[in-house]
Amino acid sequence: MTKQQSPFRESLSRLLKRRTVVVALVWLTIMLAIALLAPILANDKPFYISIQGHNFFPSLSGEEEALITDPKTGIETRINFSDLSESIRKEATILNSPIHFSPHKSDLNNADYVGPFDQQYGDGGKEISGLEKHLLGTGRRGEDIMAGMIHGSRVSMTVGILSMTIAGIIGLALGAMAGYFGDNKLKLSKGRMIMTTLGILPAWFYGFQLRTFELEAAVKSSPVNLIFQLIISLVLFLGIMFLFNRLGKLLHIIKWFKKESFVMMDTIISRFIEILISLPKLILIISVAAISKPSLVNLILIIGFTSWTEIARFTRAEMLRVRSLDYIQSARSLGYPEIRILFLHALPNAIAPALITISFGIAGAILMESALSFLGIGVPPDIATWGSLLSAGKENFSAWWLVVFPGIAIFLTVTSFNLLGEGLRDAFDPKLKS
Repeated sequence: MTKQQSPFRESLSRLLKRRTVVVALVWLTIMLAIALLAPILANDKPFYISIQGHNFFPSLSGEEEALITDPKTGIETRINFSDLSESIRKEATILNSPIHFSPHKSDLNNADYVGPFDQQYGDGGKEISGLEKHLLGTGRRGEDIMAGMIHGSRVSMTVGILSMTIAGIIGLALGAMAGYFGDNKLKLSKGRMIMTTLGILPAWFYGFQLRTFELEAAVKSSPVNLIFQLIISLVLFLGIMFLFNRLGKLLHIIKWFKKESFVMMDTIISRFIEILISLPKLILIISVAAISKPSLVNLILIIGFTSWTEIARFTRAEMLRVRSLDYIQSARSLGYPEIRILFLHALPNAIAPALITISFGIAGAILMESALSFLGIGVPPDIATWGSLLSAGKENFSAWWLVVFPGIAIFLTVTSFNLLGEGLRDAFDPKLKS
């Protein structure tokens, strides 16, 4: 008798049997690695420099210059990491990035659209080759397209994954509560309902708006730091909401505020979803992006807060089925709190359709970021993106490399996420499990 696999392992095995999914996962893994290592892979500052007993990692730290003191003579020397003098190069131990150009670093020797197969020149008119060249050509001011592609992958993956993480958290939470509690299962006092509603704006202000500087600084440092800062903002948001909910108990000294009533959770959330769906999403995002300050953080929040509706709808529909299953009734009979049953027992078994939607949503978010950057209203001009490279191609139609390479990157990445979404849909389809 053969050992039976768990449903999850069976679905995962079915997913990995699809060659298109494996190819998509390989491509996405490469893109994630490039995004995480972008400052190391393409930078005009060295990855590592050791001089006079001092060690620096300029490409990781983002430092532009440093002041060192010779331990023997006591003489101080200022080092510019982006423009090392010949004497410093002879004295120091230097490890450069493979692509030693930054996205917006101008190379006047190869300005005015030099193609990847054209002759390129260094200082003194000397012809250059190999990794010294601009492998994918240059733009109008001599900016390296390869560096722009590498750092653009970081922007696209960051926007796609983080925006859909925000959308997923909102959609899963609201969809689960709408489907699980319905209109006649969740009771709250009027005081707690009023205070919780009033707490939304201060929670948003102190959790996200007041921390805009920290979030924007985290964008420039690393995706890991950005995720950490977003987690802090989310914890602050939820903490303030919880505090206002607890403060609602103080209003119970007045009899009217102590009265409990059912919260029409399903009706309120469903009507809110219908309102957002009725609005043209693209026009809404473009309008908000055009009004607000160009910022990668703002773009992530805009896409995230407008992309959760489909996730909420699928989660709600699945939760309507799950909430009546036997193990949920058993958990209630054991006296478990409803919140515990919802998030620890019901939601994990209703999350599969949402994961499929999130995978498709990441592809849509990358396309949205590219479109907004192409129009010049997505991110600040000093941040290289695939969309901004495409936009630069409008200035010179003969510079085909400005269109082809970013276009291929967008196509392959979006297609990979769509193939992954289709694979997840087929793998977790109940009709295929028999």
